[in-house]
Amino acid sequence: MGPQIFLFVLATLFLSSHAQNNAVANPILQLRPLSGAGGHHIKGVNCQSWRLAVETNNLQGWTLVPQSCESYVGHYMLGHQYRLDCEAVADAAIEYAKTVKPAADGKDVWVFDIDETTLSNLPYYARSDVEFGAIAYNDTKFNEWVAEGKAPPVPAILNLYLEVQSLGFKTVFLSGTAAKFTGVRIANLHESGYHEWEKLILKGDDQHGKTAVQYKSDKRTDLVKQGYRIVGNVGDQWSDLIGTNVGSRTFKVPDPMYYIA
Repeated sequence: MGPQIFLFVLATLFLSSHAQNNAVANPILQLRPLSGAGGHHIKGVNCQSWRLAVETNNLQGWTLVPQSCESYVGHYMLGHQYRLDCEAVADAAIEYAKTVKPAADGKDVWVFDIDETTLSNLPYYARSDVEFGAIAYNDTKFNEWVAEGKAPPVPAILNLYLEVQSLGFKTVFLSGTAAKFTGVRIANLHESGYHEWEKLILKGDDQHGKTAVQYKSDKRTDLVKQGYRIVGNVGDQWSDLIGTNVGSRTFKVPDPMYYIA
């Protein structure tokens, strides 16, 4: 075989192979490792990896969203992906709930956190003086927002709440919100589509000084002592989902805006 024919055969094989490969869509999409949700390059911090570390509880005790990730977190929280992620959590919880038959005694319950779980504080966190958690938490400002009672529901979790109720489970709201906001929280929950529950547990003055893990563990233990069985537990913070009497299954709602121990 002459050199020219040999080169022609090689070229033909290459083009044929290339055409066959292009005929099959590559199922793996390459990620831009240092880009924000809007596709722009971010220097210094890999914000996607940072958010993964937050959601998996590999990164603990952090107090602020990195300033270079403020735009990334904002795009995520206000964008389509956050809603899809919440729906994925709710869908998994619903599938699990359908496998459990509530007992006739009415003591099988689902525990729901409130902030960033059943109600969303995004209108507050999107403000320029908060910057999605990139500016230090201000207790006075946040409490003023809570007192307005205007937090919208997280749609996917509202759907989960309605679904578990339709399956015959009771629901319990367990929140670190101060008990002085009980009336506001009840009104806000009602206006957002949460119309009935077995218990609403907010944080009393006697609970201050406890970590969220200690406080919520104590309150779940109280439920168990009262004969309740915690079938499912839903929260945006790992402190909602660890400790004692966490329930048969736990479900983590995404929240890269703040960390509560």
